[in-house]
Order: sequence, then structure tokens, then C-alpha cells
Amino acid sequence: MINAFLWALHVVLAAIFTASGLLKISLPKDRLIALGQTGIAPFPMPEVRFAALCGLLGAIGILVPRPLGVAEFLTPVAAGGFAVVMAGTIGSHAYLREPRNVALTALILVAAVTVAVGNALPL
Repeated sequence: MINAFLWALHVVLAAIFTASGLLKISLPKDRLIALGQTGIAPFPMPEVRFAALCGLLGAIGILVPRPLGVAEFLTPVAAGGFAVVMAGTIGSHAYLREPRNVALTALILVAAVTVAVGNALPL
């Protein structure tokens, strides 16, 4: 059975990627940057929107399989994908010289790795 802390991380990650994904799919680039989504600055919008769609699908992969007991392998895969995205995002924020965003993104990366490992290993 999954413990409460790990489940809370599932919910937090899903919420972060859902909110970010919905914003990136629906708003223009200048508005996203004004809202603090500065990590997208170096990338063309089609790439940003594709990544946002992947984030939305990943949020489903984080939340849905475990409780339903269906395709549970998707949860650590989705969390691992989030970890890879966050590693790239750290690079983007470092390039833009945004240490606060690097630190916040690193926390999300740690949460994603924790969820990936916590779901890949038997508890």
C-alpha cells in the first residue's frame, strides 16, 4: 500500500503539472513569461505546447493507475518523465540566471524522483 506522504507527492506533482500545462496550452508566450513561466523563453511555442500536453498526460499517469489498479507501471514512468523535464527546466532557469527558480525546480525534481522510486520499488 502506498503511504500518505508518497500519495501527497502524487497529488502535488499532478497539480503542478496540470496548472502549468493548462496555462501553457491556453496563453500566449508573452503572458506566460509575465506570469513567471520564464523557463519557456528560449523555446518556440509549439515545443512549449507539446511539453504542456505531455505534462497533462503525465499528471493523469501520476494519479490514475495506482488507485484503479490498472497499468500501474505508468506511475513511475510518468514521474520519471517529470524528473527529466525538471532537470531540463533547471538548465533553462540556470541559463537565465534565476537561482530562485532553479531551487524551486530542484524541489519539484526531488519530488518527482521520490514518486518514481517510491512506485517502482515494492513498499
